[in-house]
Amino acid sequence: MVPVRYGMIGFGGIAENRIAKEGFGLDSKRFTPHPRAQLCGACDQNPARRSAAEALGVEWYDDTDSLISDSHIEAILVATNNRTHASLAKKALLAGKHVFLEKPAGVTEVEIKELVDLAQAKGLSLIVDHMMTKNSYNLLAREMVRGKAIGRLEHLVLHMEFPFGIESSEAATWRCADPGELGGPIGDVGSHCFYMAEFLSDDNIVSLQCTYTPKHLSIAVEDGAVIHFTTQKGMTGTIRVAFDQPRGGLTTTLQNLGYELYGSEGAIFARTTLFQLSGHADEPVGLTLESMQGSYHQKHTLGQVQNIYQSQIDEHVQSIRSGNRLSGLDALHNLQLILLAHASAKAGGTSLSSPQTN
Repeated sequence: MVPVRYGMIGFGGIAENRIAKEGFGLDSKRFTPHPRAQLCGACDQNPARRSAAEALGVEWYDDTDSLISDSHIEAILVATNNRTHASLAKKALLAGKHVFLEKPAGVTEVEIKELVDLAQAKGLSLIVDHMMTKNSYNLLAREMVRGKAIGRLEHLVLHMEFPFGIESSEAATWRCADPGELGGPIGDVGSHCFYMAEFLSDDNIVSLQCTYTPKHLSIAVEDGAVIHFTTQKGMTGTIRVAFDQPRGGLTTTLQNLGYELYGSEGAIFARTTLFQLSGHADEPVGLTLESMQGSYHQKHTLGQVQNIYQSQIDEHVQSIRSGNRLSGLDALHNLQLILLAHASAKAGGTSLSSPQTN
């Protein structure tokens, strides 16, 4: 297979350290280059990011137009602030490029529907970076649920709570300073919890109730939220997200990012699996997955794991080379749940039904 040649718009910390170094394998000390994808070019509104890109052997482009118009680039990866995702993706699709989007894919349903329709009309592949579905521990947890290891799944609890925005420098970032970016706890990490709840349960969320937690941070977005949801098959769940929750040091903060799955005959407990880590031995914090059935407790270990970013890029690559295009409808559904949560909270926690995405 001829590798797909990517250009990346936005080269911030996650783009460099996770997508470029891990996903494309440009950190030669830890990974080998992705066998089916090449990061050939990058640009960023901050010219100071040029040195970071070039240090990894990535060609620097002075602006998005020159990157998108390069005939050697087949696909565009958008890793900018949320508000610019859809407009940059539209520009790339119009230029005939496949698109890989950081989540959420946009901030309005209208703009994401336009992307979905445009990708379909032009025969292009559109994917959003729901990379936690590629985590080997999360895949094992889903297989355990499917295999009835804890009986019938009845309730899910997912939580991503940590401190962000307490420092003035963090409060000034786009995630905290502009509600229109949908970068608060619901849009930033609640989005991960929504798609992971559906992934782990093999079911779709059909309704939810949301309330914001008490406000005390000096940020323009919500400090946190509690979301109760119901799936199509009648399972219930709770999502807790927050920017105002200290969890000790780095290790304990990351270990708090996980979930509990409660079944009729047991439960599954995951730690650090709702984050950017894959479970590699050299990562700063280990991932854990445990299950309990009556008095029997088991810790599940994996000898080998896949990198979540490399695997997500590979899904996009395979869709491009096989002709089996990705529609981007999961990106639309995820944004609908984010917006529904805000609407419910603003209506005092009213139960609202999720739109059907076709």
